[in-house]
Amino acid sequence: MAILSIETSAKVCSAALHNKGQLITSAEVHVEQSHAARLAPLIDDLIKLSKLEFSQLQAVAVSSGPGSYTGLRIGVSLAKGICFALKVPLIAISTLELLAHQMSKQVDSDTLLCPMIDARRMEVYSMVVTTDFKSVWPIAPQVIEVNSFHNLLEENKVLFFGDGAAKCKPVINHAHALFVDGVYPQASKMGELAHAKLNAGEVEDLESFEPFYLKEFMIKSARQS
Repeated sequence: MAILSIETSAKVCSAALHNKGQLITSAEVHVEQSHAARLAPLIDDLIKLSKLEFSQLQAVAVSSGPGSYTGLRIGVSLAKGICFALKVPLIAISTLELLAHQMSKQVDSDTLLCPMIDARRMEVYSMVVTTDFKSVWPIAPQVIEVNSFHNLLEENKVLFFGDGAAKCKPVINHAHALFVDGVYPQASKMGELAHAKLNAGEVEDLESFEPFYLKEFMIKSARQS
């Protein structure tokens, strides 16, 4: 039995198979705007490589956002389709929580974690948590300015990471502000979170579940683009 994990909220498209939270195999596609074409074949290849059958899947976990509107729609739609076909539960994993989970074991316990997702211009989707995932600031859109996170930084070291952190690095100048480049949400890191949620019975209603966009999708006109 295995859990299939799907991550499509960012530029990198990835999928993974886990058994009881332990990684079996995973794959990533580092080609922008290729999620729609590459995701289904990627999953087929993973199943074949693992020598499992689709019928052996116990559940499907999917990144629920925030993140790319189009990417989230693609990932959630395919995840729901697999769940409907196999009659298995759907597990939603917050993209920001996933990013925090990826970095939690790489910093001192007194450092706060601030995963950031690029929301265009000088805006990011972010949250702040401790290394044991206690909420300090809830998930919210933030417009980054010179004084952003100033109160937190006065009393804490804060690690900023994710694709939204790069544009914040030149703006947030503080001795307690730490930055790590190249961190992106990965399906290979979803297994532990997905396994815990499945064991706790934290699964989604297949018919009503929608991605967590955080903000309404805006379609730019030709004059605005």
